[in-house]
Parts: sequence; structure tokens; C-alpha cells
Amino acid sequence: MTEALGVGVAQFAPTADATANREAIAQLAATAAGRGARVVVFPEYSSYFVDPFDESLAHNAEELDGAFVTELRRIASRHDILVVAGLLERASDRERVRNTVVAVDAKGLQAHYRKLHLYDAFGQRESDWVEAGDPAEPQTFGCGGLTFGLMTCYDLRFPEVGRVLVDAGAEVFAVPAEWVRGPLKEHHWRTLLHARAIENTVFVAAADHPPPLGVGHSLIVDPQGMEVAAVGTSTDVAVAHLDIGAIERVRRVNPALRLRRFGVSPR
Repeated sequence: MTEALGVGVAQFAPTADATANREAIAQLAATAAGRGARVVVFPEYSSYFVDPFDESLAHNAEELDGAFVTELRRIASRHDILVVAGLLERASDRERVRNTVVAVDAKGLQAHYRKLHLYDAFGQRESDWVEAGDPAEPQTFGCGGLTFGLMTCYDLRFPEVGRVLVDAGAEVFAVPAEWVRGPLKEHHWRTLLHARAIENTVFVAAADHPPPLGVGHSLIVDPQGMEVAAVGTSTDVAVAHLDIGAIERVRRVNPALRLRRFGVSPR
């Protein structure tokens, strides 16, 4: 029998009610675990979200050991899973926040990633409210025989983020997102997720907000660019059982990573 790891993407619409967000995560995590997931990816800004952004972001930001991460740890322990979700983290200047992704299991925080590329595009100005992360060491964690790497939403448009993660050993990209709707944005979302999987020969698991603010279509893509599980536009969970041996087999046939002639360095 092929060895596999259950990975889920949980699609929901976080709000300004932090308690309701944690309750939604708990319910979706239970559903994902019931379907065999060992890792569950939730959207960007899962702890707190308002549209448009305002001063309440900073007031609702937390530390990495705050109430949100503490609750994720309880959820992870209850269902024997690892949870990846977007957190509003307190920033250094206290007037802005960090857009952070945390990976939490029953033992606590396993990795955290602060969004590098802020969404100053398509008429938006995320940098007015968010402090960008530093291009430090790539954030990875292991579970069930696979290594996961963290990135967030707009990072998808920068292929070098994926290159850095895959060079650090990542075999699955976990991508919490709030992919804002707009002309052709659904097409961009799906195309970029498939491209990151194909060019890096990795699995990609991406969770978005549903419409009307997000595009929905949270999905999991395999190393050959095939969708293996997906959610439409509703609040729901999709689970795929990732073939752990697929990475090695695909890279044996398509050794694109080994044949590269360029590396990536931060600037």
C-alpha cells in the first residue's frame, strides 16, 4: 500500500469576531480530521479580519504565544493534527501588525512565517497597515514524512519564494491566502498555484477566503500540477491523501530542480 499523508485545506471567512473565528476553526478542524487529515491549512488573517483595514487591526494583534496560538494548540491536541493558519501578530511599532502564518501542533509552535511581499497592488495598500517580514531563514516543518514550507497569498506571484523553500527541503507549500476578487483573479490564483507546484515539483495546499471578498477555490495540487482536492465557493474542507513517494518519482522523471543554473538570494 502506498504511504500517504492526509492534508486538508479549510475555507472560511474570518471576521472581526475573534471568538467566532476560533470556533469556526475548531469546527472545520474536526471535519478535516474526520476525513483523515493530519495537517490542515486555514486562510490568511484567520485570527481577525476587517474590510477595509482600519486601526482595529493593531488593537487585535497578538503575540506568538497569545490566545489564538493557544487555542490552535488545543485544537491540534484534541484531533492529533497540525494546524497552519494566518495570525495578526503585534509589530515593532505598535501601529501596524505583522501578517504571520503559524504552524501549531499539540506541542506548540513549530514554525512561523511573516509575509514578505505585501499586497500593494490592484488598488490595495497592505503596507499602510502591515510590517513586512525579513527574508531570513525559510520556515519549514515536518509532519508524517513530508517537509512543509510556508508562504502567504501575494507571495505566490514571486516564484523565488518557492525556490528558496524548495532549496530548504520543502516538499509541500502551505499557502494561507485572502486572494481578493477582481477581474481574472480566479484565473491568476489557480494558474499560480499550479505553476508553483510544477516548477518546483512539490505539492501545494492553499486555503482562501470564500466570496464575496476572496475567490474561494481552496485546493491541493500535486507535483505534476494536477488538482487532487478542492473546495468551491462555500465554507468547507477538502482533504487529499498525499502520496509520499510521489516527489521522488516525479523528480526522477523531471529533474528540473537539479538542472537549474541560477540560485536565489535576497535583496
